[in-house]
Amino acid sequence: MDHAQPFATLAIFCRVVDNYGDIGICWRLARQLHGEHGLAVTLWVDDLASFRRIWPTVDAGAEAQDVDGVHVRRWRDQDGLFAPADVADIVIEFFGVDIPPGYVAAMAQCEPRPVWINYEGLSAEEWVEGCHRLPSMHPRLKLTKHFFFPGFSARTGGLLRERGLLAARDRFLADPDARRDFLARLGVPVPDSDTLTVSLFCYPHAPVADLFAVWRAGARPVTCLVPQGVAREQVAAFLGADPVPGAAATAGSLTVQVIPFLSQDDYDRLLWSCDVNFVRGEDSWVRAQWAGKPFIWHIYPQDENLHHVKLRAFLQQYAVNLDSLIDFSLRWNGADGDGPADWQALWTSLQAGLPAITKRNVEWQTLMLGNGDLVSNLLDFARSLR
Repeated sequence: MDHAQPFATLAIFCRVVDNYGDIGICWRLARQLHGEHGLAVTLWVDDLASFRRIWPTVDAGAEAQDVDGVHVRRWRDQDGLFAPADVADIVIEFFGVDIPPGYVAAMAQCEPRPVWINYEGLSAEEWVEGCHRLPSMHPRLKLTKHFFFPGFSARTGGLLRERGLLAARDRFLADPDARRDFLARLGVPVPDSDTLTVSLFCYPHAPVADLFAVWRAGARPVTCLVPQGVAREQVAAFLGADPVPGAAATAGSLTVQVIPFLSQDDYDRLLWSCDVNFVRGEDSWVRAQWAGKPFIWHIYPQDENLHHVKLRAFLQQYAVNLDSLIDFSLRWNGADGDGPADWQALWTSLQAGLPAITKRNVEWQTLMLGNGDLVSNLLDFARSLR
């Protein structure tokens, strides 16, 4: 362990709301905190079945288990008595979940008090910088929690990124055999050089059928790889069959193939293997930014269309001078215009802009690298509180 590290243990409390995004981020946090910083990490999570989808060695029936060096506990309810010895040096509540009252009471009995972090969602909105690191006093107990925001500037926590991620990506991209072998493992033949390979990960309400129609009628061949369960009804309608892994169909210029739902590491390889990536939520959105390929983000819907504000804030920073990307992204998310979208025109324009988008990706990654990696930033902040 880092000798400058005053912490030995850390606990993360995670409730799974957005299927795989919540557990996806918490698992990345846990893996990196343990693997790169030597902390003994306990991950409390309420939905082990979703966890198993992204990390197949998880036992969905176990109350407690060790997974790749991380102690995983099933979080059943808000009951339970805890002693100060049960409390970690750093306690992270993910997206403002309520930690069991018994655990909070035990936190207040610790000396010194644990560092208590409310890990918030990623946003490019301006107010985030003002709220990052803000304290919040407990109304009754001598405890203070601090807000920690991922973000896109040096005045936020930055983005999640493991130490070896970009080097692993570059090795993969430099080795044509690596891509071929990876796709073969998924049952996907390597597409011809003139074929556009696309990965599709979106919410069920995305206008997938409209996009399929454009690709089917287009001049350029498109191979669309869809993890099992994604856009299920629209994929099934195109296939004319149950969208199980291995199911595939070709109509016009479009081939759609269903692939298995992938582990986190394999999902990175999928992003690296494709020319364009459609991603959703937060976790796959961040991975797409590190993949360096053009991507379209499907944002998690919120009441009163608050997610559209968040979408526009990101596009304003990221999609500088990339009108085709802005127009397509807004329409993909239902954030622009009341009439029917001209998907043919939107896609034609986006496709023409792919080289410029790729160039912007390189600039963007340089900017994001300048903010440091989120886990190191979080631990630096925790040290400052001690």
